[in-house]
Amino acid sequence: MMELLTDPQAWIAFATLTALELVLGIDNIVFISILVDKLPKARQEVARRLGLFMAMFIRVGLLMVLSWIVGLTAPVFTVIGQEISGRDLILICGGLFLIWKSTGEIHQSLEGEEGHASSAVQATFAAVIVQIMVVDMVFSLDSIITAVGMVDSLPVMIAAVIVSVGLMMLFAGAIGRFVSDHPTIKMLALSFLVVVGVVLIAEGFEYHVPKGFVYFAMAFSLSVEMLNIRMRRKSATPAHLHAAYTREKAAQTDLPDQG
Repeated sequence: MMELLTDPQAWIAFATLTALELVLGIDNIVFISILVDKLPKARQEVARRLGLFMAMFIRVGLLMVLSWIVGLTAPVFTVIGQEISGRDLILICGGLFLIWKSTGEIHQSLEGEEGHASSAVQATFAAVIVQIMVVDMVFSLDSIITAVGMVDSLPVMIAAVIVSVGLMMLFAGAIGRFVSDHPTIKMLALSFLVVVGVVLIAEGFEYHVPKGFVYFAMAFSLSVEMLNIRMRRKSATPAHLHAAYTREKAAQTDLPDQG
């Protein structure tokens, strides 16, 4: 252990892997934020932290069974000349789940209050945690396979996972509240998750789509929407002040004559 602490290569690998886990965990945080938003306010923070803790637990657990992870890359069956491994099957099923869940959330958002009410009845705490664990499994598998190809030391990989999840816990609350308070951001995030689902399915069929392109598109769309939010807020402020001034003048006019 002391050799790892004094090895510069180990620290470089730790920093690189931590950054990778944070980037790959962005979509996980977004999905958790959207799911817990359907719970009562008092339970949202507990569900968010529990979901991220489960993400850490699952990733560390997968690191402990690296031989099984490596074995998942072996072909299991063939479909139309395409070999499908255990990893491919998990990615395809996970992608389909993401598309189904995100499309359902978009549909409920477009239904308005009626859709929100119906979804709130179905969103139990246990159901939300189970859904978080399913997506954690998919995202964890993808990141762990990447980690195995980058780093040889198991303690370094475990340390990177724990630190990255700790950092995600630190910022997940703020991200979740921001997504919840801005419906347009939530819709953008759901659309992003649909794209991620399509990418997972493509990777399951051995069609590699560089995730850098997806993240760049998301970052660009988010930047444009942030400018829109700022512009709407700036243009709305004078109108609100004028309305308040008008109400105040009307109230003064309606006051009875004290003379």
